[in-house]
Amino acid sequence: MQTSPKPVAGNVSPAVDSAAPPRSVEEDARASALRSLARAVWIVAACAAVAALRVGRDLLIPLVLGVLAALVLSGIVETLRRWRVPRALSALVLLLLIAVGIGGVLDAIWTPAQQWIENAPHVLRTVERRVRPAQSIVQRIDAIADRLSAIASPGGKDAAPPSAAPSVTAASVLAGTGWFAASIVMWLALTLLLLAAGPGTLARMTATLASDWHAANVLRIIHAIRNEVGRYYATLAVINVGFGAVTALVMWLLGMPNPMLWGAIAGVLNFIPYLGCITTLAILTLVALVTFDHITHTLLVGASFLLLAAIEGHVVEPVFIGRRLDLNPIMVLVAIWMGGWIWGITGVVVALPTLVAAKVAASHSARGGALVRFLSPNRRPERPWEGRIARRDVVWQRLPR
Repeated sequence: MQTSPKPVAGNVSPAVDSAAPPRSVEEDARASALRSLARAVWIVAACAAVAALRVGRDLLIPLVLGVLAALVLSGIVETLRRWRVPRALSALVLLLLIAVGIGGVLDAIWTPAQQWIENAPHVLRTVERRVRPAQSIVQRIDAIADRLSAIASPGGKDAAPPSAAPSVTAASVLAGTGWFAASIVMWLALTLLLLAAGPGTLARMTATLASDWHAANVLRIIHAIRNEVGRYYATLAVINVGFGAVTALVMWLLGMPNPMLWGAIAGVLNFIPYLGCITTLAILTLVALVTFDHITHTLLVGASFLLLAAIEGHVVEPVFIGRRLDLNPIMVLVAIWMGGWIWGITGVVVALPTLVAAKVAASHSARGGALVRFLSPNRRPERPWEGRIARRDVVWQRLPR
């Protein structure tokens, strides 16, 4: 009796062993061409978006500021709603309180600021006299550069006569003022309506822009952005108020005139990363240079503010805010630069909240890991107190709202 041979382990029939046919050269070339075309389309789309933002800035700035203000303030409104306070009433009262606070600060610093503006010619003459030794060196360098350019192009054309300055009419001033007032009214009205409508309305409006987004998913992302951005800026506002008060106190102790004005400037500009601190340092150094006769006193003013800024940036902010929303400094500077070029002062103000919102939205998305890593700084070893802050934040997020 013959038995059929048993199949040897590992033997596979020829039909199964046959591999898929390799891709042809034409398919590889077509796929590479499609990838190159996709990159080109993305570049063109990015350039078109930047051009659209720059051209339509008068239209878009009030809308973006309204959405940003609604995201930052909606946490307070939703908290009051849980206490049975209507959204519309709480939003109106909150905006009125903010307007009263801003008006009070402006009223307190208006007189000294106006005095400094009126004394600007005297200040400039004083600065010119103090920096005259350095100015003479710069003038010598300019003279050498002019001689070199004259030698390089002996037959150069004469300089063109200066063109007449454009005349400013009353109609143009009224038109500009009217548009500014209309933009302010639009910003406040949109903020009030968004706060009164609640986050769900913004989620449904956003979900209609993309067919593959569900309103529930968008609402979850908006809640995350509202919680993170609102808490971030609420804490930062408290820190900056304290930073401005301490700066005013230190300037008063150093004998600086109008210390409340410099404290208010330091607190407001500290909302702008890096550039705000640099601008405040330049202003304080210039005022100290005009006020005091000795250069050591001027250097003491600058060094004192640098010490306060270092303590605030490297000790106070990590303790109270943590490092969950840390951003890459390079991306922050690029965003501020691009925002200032596109929208001016408003672009500088909106740049950081946009990056924070993008990072929060990407962290709550299944495919946002690459963007989170791109926006995050290089991590160093975590310190013990930072770990405690991170665990506290996780517990705070899990609390019922």
